[in-house]
Amino acid sequence: MTRVCLVGSEDCDLRYELLSRETARDALATYDLDRPFANSVAVETVSLGAAVALLNDLDWYLARFAETALVRDPSISDGEWLSRTLATAVREGRVDPAGTDRYLKVYGVVRAAHAGGGSGDCEAESEDPPATEDAPRLVEPMYVARTGRQLPEYDLRDVEETLVVRVTESEFGG
Repeated sequence: MTRVCLVGSEDCDLRYELLSRETARDALATYDLDRPFANSVAVETVSLGAAVALLNDLDWYLARFAETALVRDPSISDGEWLSRTLATAVREGRVDPAGTDRYLKVYGVVRAAHAGGGSGDCEAESEDPPATEDAPRLVEPMYVARTGRQLPEYDLRDVEETLVVRVTESEFGG
């Protein structure tokens, strides 16, 4: 199963924004929604192609309410995610899956006492269940280029763990 994880912008509640709009709600209707990180929505899809198609269906909402969209396909990596751009390039055959591990965006993962949304441009905030107050939060990405087996240590702040996202060369340089 290929996993898709959408992480919302800090100024709004992504889950609310997606489910309050009919087109996005319909696109997500067949999936079991999960919340692995603060202000995120994750689903399991049947393939990389289905994951990219779902992201394309949600494009308008992602441009307005999401900070990032991630895809994890076990045929490419068990533990590392792909950026939406890289997942699309692999799906379209423009990038060989074996060559996706050079450029990385490494997020710190921390537990937050208050991981809810803020009050920005979004229309409203939903009421998160109490369990999400402890949801891990992705913080300050660090860009690194893999030159060997070992990744440089995440050093932007003290974190409990990291989340590695493979990105395209243009995402890395931009």
